[in-house]
Amino acid sequence: MATPATPHAVSRLRTERLARSAKPFLARGGPKGERCAGCRLVPSHCICALRPVLPTRAGMCLLMADIEPLKPSNTGWLIADVVADTHAFGWARTEVHPGLLALLADPQWQPYVVFPGEFVAPERVVTQVAVPRAGVEPERWKRPLFVLLDATWPEARKMFRKSPYLDRFPVLSLQPEQLSRYHLRRSTRTDHFCTSEVGALCLALAGELQAAQTLEAYLDVFTHHYLQAKHQLPPEWASEAHQALRNASIGGAG
Repeated sequence: MATPATPHAVSRLRTERLARSAKPFLARGGPKGERCAGCRLVPSHCICALRPVLPTRAGMCLLMADIEPLKPSNTGWLIADVVADTHAFGWARTEVHPGLLALLADPQWQPYVVFPGEFVAPERVVTQVAVPRAGVEPERWKRPLFVLLDATWPEARKMFRKSPYLDRFPVLSLQPEQLSRYHLRRSTRTDHFCTSEVGALCLALAGELQAAQTLEAYLDVFTHHYLQAKHQLPPEWASEAHQALRNASIGGAG
């Protein structure tokens, strides 16, 4: 098991959430013994040594439902692993973290709330992201900040409705061509994507193709290790997923 990297935003949020818990959080299936603090996998299947950290112009802001930071299968954690400029905040209906409001008001960022356009007034919906163009003064371009509602679908709809501080921002409605490849939680619809998949789609729209491909490959590797551990099988270190991650992150790992 590799030495865990410096705790990122989701890791810190998990620590804060655990500190507020009246009783220990037990992942589905009950206690299974030790888990790595850096990747939440059992030590024999740790992927900390594979973690790719990439510099990006785009940033991520994860608004996380109450217990999402505690779930070993949560994939917002993977976004924070890969994208250095990732911020994470717990969501509550009655209060807003001042750090979140400060981030949304920071003039370097152009926030995009990522949510299906079918549930939003048409005038708020966008399907593209502004990227730097030749001839445009850099100071007139704002870095995209993707606001992702990290929750189950019913929770995400509630969060969207009850977060009026997001109402002034455009809603980015994704138009993915592929179906979800996420297999760690059940969903009745294959057009519902896990948080990491949404993050990769956003990065691609922002022109961050290497980061998008790396995050996709990293999700595949995480899923492989998670499921192999669940079935008490060793990880296949020479698998296609591992090779894809190495290829995607060449020249960009931090």
